[in-house]
Amino acid sequence: MAQLEGKVALVTGASKGIGAAIAKALAAEGAAVVVTYASAQSAAEAVAAKIVESGGKATVVGGDVTKAADAQKFVQTAIDAYGRLDIVVNNSGVYAFSSLEEITEDEFHRQFNTNVLGLLLVTQAASKHLSEGSSVINISSSVTSLSPATSAIYTGTKGAVDAITGVLANELAPRKIRVNAINPGYTETEGTHAGGITGSDMEKHFVALTPLGRAGQPDDIADVATFLASDASRWVTGELLVVSGGLR
Repeated sequence: MAQLEGKVALVTGASKGIGAAIAKALAAEGAAVVVTYASAQSAAEAVAAKIVESGGKATVVGGDVTKAADAQKFVQTAIDAYGRLDIVVNNSGVYAFSSLEEITEDEFHRQFNTNVLGLLLVTQAASKHLSEGSSVINISSSVTSLSPATSAIYTGTKGAVDAITGVLANELAPRKIRVNAINPGYTETEGTHAGGITGSDMEKHFVALTPLGRAGQPDDIADVATFLASDASRWVTGELLVVSGGLR
């Protein structure tokens, strides 16, 4: 029997990259998946179509995680389509790197609103429907331990995600809801290609520092998310799982 048979998962930012890989992996283990997107509707629909073609269940819904009404819409879509919600993956995120001198108020709020406020709003909306055994998985980053130069805002957001993960793990523990974070290392995605990072000196630098000697792939992260979503991790909460090939 599949590990997640009968479960329902909500994955934010699931139109591409790590989010898309997680949505597909959860579906492969039997979960019905709500695929959310901010602007890439066709890409999200392609992810859902792939899940359905493989025999799974998927529903697509668009919206902005920084808006409480949209966060509630995501959750209500799961309830309306499948009658329950068991797994929440807070994957939506944005990033940009700039020196201290280049930081702006707008960029600060853009990243904190999506990476931190969005996580809180989606989890808040979902928590009303989560029951014993449910799992919340936050996608953080290994930048919180690496502290790379020019990443003050992004690293700040992910430091907040790490801290919030511990707080919510304690807050939701009486209801037997688990909350954990995955902290990926450098991972090759559509975003790293579009941003010119793949093939760059930055990528070579991170790979050279990675003991296992390669860039991470979205499936590397998705497999860990599947573990955290399943009963195999029933005694795991409040943890930050660094999935980085040894990059510290």
